Amino acid sequence: MNRPTTVSGADEGAAEAGAAPAAGRAVVPCRACLSGEDLDWLGGRSVSLALDLTTSVTVRPPAARPPTGAATDDGAGAWADEVWAFLRQRLPGLGVRPPAVTAHSDAPAASGLSSSTALIVALFRAFTEAAAAPGCGGRPVPVRTLAQWAYEFEFAVFNGGGMDHLAVIAGGLLLLDGRTTGLPEIVHRSAFPDEWAVVVLDSATRKDTSDHIRSVRAQLAAGDARLAEYRERTDAASAEVWDAVRSRELSLLGAAMDRAHGAMRDLQGMSTPLLEELRAVARRSAGLPLKLSGAGGGGALVGVCPAAEQADVVARLRRALGPAHPRARVIPARAAAGLAPELAAAPAP
Repeated sequence: MNRPTTVSGADEGAAEAGAAPAAGRAVVPCRACLSGEDLDWLGGRSVSLALDLTTSVTVRPPAARPPTGAATDDGAGAWADEVWAFLRQRLPGLGVRPPAVTAHSDAPAASGLSSSTALIVALFRAFTEAAAAPGCGGRPVPVRTLAQWAYEFEFAVFNGGGMDHLAVIAGGLLLLDGRTTGLPEIVHRSAFPDEWAVVVLDSATRKDTSDHIRSVRAQLAAGDARLAEYRERTDAASAEVWDAVRSRELSLLGAAMDRAHGAMRDLQGMSTPLLEELRAVARRSAGLPLKLSGAGGGGALVGVCPAAEQADVVARLRRALGPAHPRARVIPARAAAGLAPELAAAPAP
């Protein structure tokens, strides 16, 4: 979903009586996992970083036409319908059908950067803000409630954890402590160093998160020793990643992310031969250590470099990848604030 997209509502944006919000817009970052995949629900520490590859959702006023170039997207439309149905069970006065919305995302889909969570959170925020607009009769939804609802909604589909929801809402750099049920605890939130930038290498191979989570839950139920070792090694890597960022030691950060990736690959089989080849190209051509972001195999690799060198690193990577990997994309990114950074200060239930 990389262009404006009409995702729900009647043909001209007409909504049912009682469901005609006058306004509502949300812009949500994606997130890179620097260490700790699955530990948000297995238990243990993880580190996330919000990135400025954003997803936006705008509720169109009744009878408004979609923007020029907008096109129907069945996947996003299904999420909009399901989010609206979820909200109707919790907010009085919402009509049967959702209002029309336009959505746009800069983040690659199914890449391990939480683009689907960003869309879901953006829909929750846009719909609840629109319902609370003057004349619509609703009340604002607290940000902690918004995060909890988005987590519950996605848990019912994927049975995973809540790192992504906290990461895109609170933004910045988060150190999380996972829980076997419910949202993780935000242990610390910090700004990312301004002198650092992020390079995303999208492999153009899709992840399959739902199958991965089913497999890991089966490992957990069986008391799998490799999973226990993965948790131990990755928890330690997360602490090293956090300390490296806080001390502004870029080489230590790269080494810690490399150890986190090694645990993912060697103990949980999350990497692929293609991803390992892309990592080797990045190291050889640009001196950039890359780590897989997100579980499920495939998707995007992320690395951190000096901001002053980002353009050169991106150019060198693109040149090196072009002949053999024409579908791979190199995307420059920076750290981003979240949808509602105050979430980090909101008391956990």
